Amino acid sequence: MNRLDVIVQSARAQGLLPADARAPADEGRPWPVVLLTALGAWLAAVPLLGVVALLLGDLINGSAGPYLVGVLLLAVAIVLLRSRGLPLFLEQLAVPALLVGGGSLGYGLFRDADIALGALLLALVTLGVAGALRAAWLRVLLGVAAALLLAIALTPRRWDLFEQQGGGSLTQWWLAWHALLLAWLAGHFFVRHRLRAQPAALLESVGTGWSLALLAAFAWWSGMSFLVGGVFGNGLSGELARELGRRADPGLAWRGLQAASALLALAGALLAARRWRGLRHPALAGAALVLVGLAALMPSLGATLLMLALLATSGRWRLAAAAGVAAAWIVGAFYYALAWPLAHKAALLAGAGALLLALAWWAGARLSRGGEATAHGAAPRFARWGIALSLLAVLAVANLGIRDKEALIRDGRPVFVELAPVDPRSLMQGDFMRLNFNLPGEPAERRAGMLRARRPHAVAQIDERGVARLVRIDAGEPLQAGELRIELTPKGGGWILVSDAWFFAEGEAERWARAKYGEFRVDAEGRALLVGLRGPQLEAL
Repeated sequence: MNRLDVIVQSARAQGLLPADARAPADEGRPWPVVLLTALGAWLAAVPLLGVVALLLGDLINGSAGPYLVGVLLLAVAIVLLRSRGLPLFLEQLAVPALLVGGGSLGYGLFRDADIALGALLLALVTLGVAGALRAAWLRVLLGVAAALLLAIALTPRRWDLFEQQGGGSLTQWWLAWHALLLAWLAGHFFVRHRLRAQPAALLESVGTGWSLALLAAFAWWSGMSFLVGGVFGNGLSGELARELGRRADPGLAWRGLQAASALLALAGALLAARRWRGLRHPALAGAALVLVGLAALMPSLGATLLMLALLATSGRWRLAAAAGVAAAWIVGAFYYALAWPLAHKAALLAGAGALLLALAWWAGARLSRGGEATAHGAAPRFARWGIALSLLAVLAVANLGIRDKEALIRDGRPVFVELAPVDPRSLMQGDFMRLNFNLPGEPAERRAGMLRARRPHAVAQIDERGVARLVRIDAGEPLQAGELRIELTPKGGGWILVSDAWFFAEGEAERWARAKYGEFRVDAEGRALLVGLRGPQLEAL
C-alpha cells in the first residue's frame, strides 16, 4: 500500500471515515503529458482571449461590462474545472479563463471602488472561487492571491512604501501581515480541532497558499538578504535593500514591533517544546533564547519562527522548509540594517552563531551519554561531523580567497585610473563612496549575454607615473608598448572596472571626498583589485 492507502485505512480503523471509504483512484496522467497539454492549452488561449477582448472591448469599458464579463468567465471556468472526466486540454484551457475572469472583475472593482474596498471584495471572491473548486493546487494559488489582496485592503490608500520621515508605512504593512498571521493561526486551529473532513481539506489547501504568501511577505518586509543585494547591483532590488535598512527607526513604534517579534518567537519556542518533548533540554532552551534575542532585533523574524515551529510540529515539512529559508533570509537582511555599525552587526551574528554551535554540541554530547539517540542510530554523530566539515569548508573557501587577494596586493602592478564624474547626490552613501571609471566602449559580451567563459578586458595605456588611460576594449590583438589588460566585472546588467564603490569607516567621508584616482593592483592575467584612492597629485589620502 502507498502512504495514502495507509492513512485511509488508519482513518477507517479510528472511525474517522466510513467503513467502505477508499482512496481516490489515480487518474493515470503522467506529468510530461500534463505539462505538454497545459502548454498547448495556454498557447491556444492567448489568441482566443485576444478575440474575446476585441469582440467585448466596448462592453468591458462600460459601467457594468467588467462585472458581466468577469462573472461569466469565472462561472464557465468553475463549471469546467468541477466537471469529472473532463478532457485534460479543456481543463487546462479553463485556467486562463479563470485568470481573465478574475482580472476583469478586479478591473471593475478597482475602477469603481476605493482600493481597500476593491481589494477586500476581490479577496472574498477569490476565497469563494477556491471553495467552489476541487483541485488542491488551484486552491493553493488562490490562497496566495487572497492573502495578498487582504494585505492591500488592510494597508492605507497611500502607496508610499518608504516614507521620507520615519517608517510609518512599513509599520502599517507589518501590522497588516501580522493580522493575516492571526487569521492563519485561527485557520490552523480549526483544521486541527473543529472542522469536518471536507471543509478542513479546503482550509488546508487555502492555508498552504496563505502561509507561502506570509513567509514571502515577511522576507520581503525585512529587505534584501546578505550578498543577494550585491548580485542585483544598483537596480531596484539593491535600492530596496538600502531603503529598508535605513527605515530601522529607534522610536517607540519600531521598538513595539521588535517586542512583538520577540514574543512571537517565544510563543513558537514554547509551542515546539510542548508538542515535541525531546526539545525540553537546557541546551535547546538556550538556543531558543538566542533566537528570541535575534527576533527582538528583527521585527519580522518572530512571526516566521512561530510559523516554522507550528509547521514543523504538525508534519508540514515542505512548508517548514520554506519557513526555514524565510528565517535565514531575514537574518541575512540584518546585514543591511544601516542603523548598526558593520562591526557590531558582524560581532552580534558571529556571537549568536558560536553560541548556537556550542549549545548544539552540548545537547548532542548529553544525548549521546544518556543513550537518548539510539532511535536514530548514528545521526547525532553524523550531524556533528557535518557541522565540522561545513565549518572547515567555509574557512577553506574564505582563506583561499584571502590568500589570492593578498598575493595580488603584494605582487600586482600598481596602476592608477582617473575617476569619472558621478551624480553628486549619489557620491556619498553613508559608509561608502560611489565610483565611476570611463570605459572606452561597449563590450560585445553585454550584447551577447553575460554567461561567457571569459570576461571582457579593457586595454589601458600606462604613463611613467603609473596612471592608466583606458583606450579600448580588448579584441584579442597584441598589446603595444606600455599597454596592459584589465579584467572587467559584471554589475547591474553591464560591465565595470573592478568596483563601483569604495567602502570606508563611518565618519571618514570628508577624508575621501578629495579622491581623484582609484589605486589598483593588476597581475599579468589582467585580474585587478581596488586597494585605495589617491588625491589629485597621486598623494595618499
